[in-house]
Amino acid sequence: MNELPTLPEQNAAAPAVAQPAGPQAEAISPPPPPPPPPVNAAPGEGVADFLQRPQSMAVGLIVLTLLLGAQTWSTHNRIQGLRQELARGLQKSDATANETRAMALSVQELSKELQAKVTVLENRQTEAQSQQLALEQLYQDLSKNRDEWALTEIEQVLSTASQQLQLAGNVQGALIALQNADRSLSRSDKPQFITIRRAIAKDTDKLKALPGLDTAGVAVRLDSVIAQIDTLPMLADEKPVAPLKPQPPAKAAAKPGAPQPNAFGARVQDLWQSWSNEMWSDVRQLIRVRSVDTPDALMLSPGQSYFLRENLKLRLLNARLALLSRNEAAFRTDLINAQEALVKYFDTRARSTQSAQAVLRQVQANNLAIEMPTLADSLNAVRNYKAKP
Repeated sequence: MNELPTLPEQNAAAPAVAQPAGPQAEAISPPPPPPPPPVNAAPGEGVADFLQRPQSMAVGLIVLTLLLGAQTWSTHNRIQGLRQELARGLQKSDATANETRAMALSVQELSKELQAKVTVLENRQTEAQSQQLALEQLYQDLSKNRDEWALTEIEQVLSTASQQLQLAGNVQGALIALQNADRSLSRSDKPQFITIRRAIAKDTDKLKALPGLDTAGVAVRLDSVIAQIDTLPMLADEKPVAPLKPQPPAKAAAKPGAPQPNAFGARVQDLWQSWSNEMWSDVRQLIRVRSVDTPDALMLSPGQSYFLRENLKLRLLNARLALLSRNEAAFRTDLINAQEALVKYFDTRARSTQSAQAVLRQVQANNLAIEMPTLADSLNAVRNYKAKP
């Protein structure tokens, strides 16, 4: 199909070669024979002649365009397929990367948890070791001489009782501590402890010889006064009392034989007397005269009265704390201030106020300035015995 016919070209080239080069050649050369008729010219046409035809060129262009379009479409399909495969590969790689990242995070968290557990286990191991050391030390302490351990306990108890005696004046606590110490020493029944028991008995006699002070009873009395503060009447709260209505005078019995008074005049006289008595009672209520040492106490507002009561409660609470701490100066100062406030701002004619004043006077009569003895003899006896080789 791509072979081109060569006969027309040879026929066209033959005249060019057979042309004579002058007039002589025209006479010598015979006339050219006529070209042979084309045999099957239609199927054997050349490509150039075929291309020179417009319809043939259009058909060729269409065929070429279709071939190029098919080639382009095939290439585009292949490119699209490659893109899809590449996208699927990228998606798979992204999913794999995400899974790898998630696995790495989970592994990291797991490693952190394991590290925390390891730290906890190490701490527990350290605690177990410290507890084991403490148990070993306790076992060694218990394995020591039992008498030495008992003396150490007695020394600690006596030291604590001495501190409580000096700071809070706890005589009963000190007596109980001395009695327990003597009981512990009596159980061992050893003659070496006679010196210690003598010192304990001496300190016990000193404490029993002290004047008694009912600290709990005094504190209860102060608490009762504090509870009554809100109900005590104040001078600023006092209201005038309505006077009693005057009784009409009894009419005198008429003597026999005496003239009867006029009934109308007697009625007018009774009306005038009753009206005048009512008028006089109203006039008496307008002005009331009373002698008060502190006029400011009558002009307290309700808010000031509330804070005055609260301040009085705080004074009594401070006195209670001073009682428990054996602070004589603060105890008496707070009680004196509380009594002055009762006299200045409260109605001392009321029974409740008088009762509170009586309780405070009784509380103030107690003597807190008591010189407390020390338990030095007992402590020195125990320490000297422990210091012996």
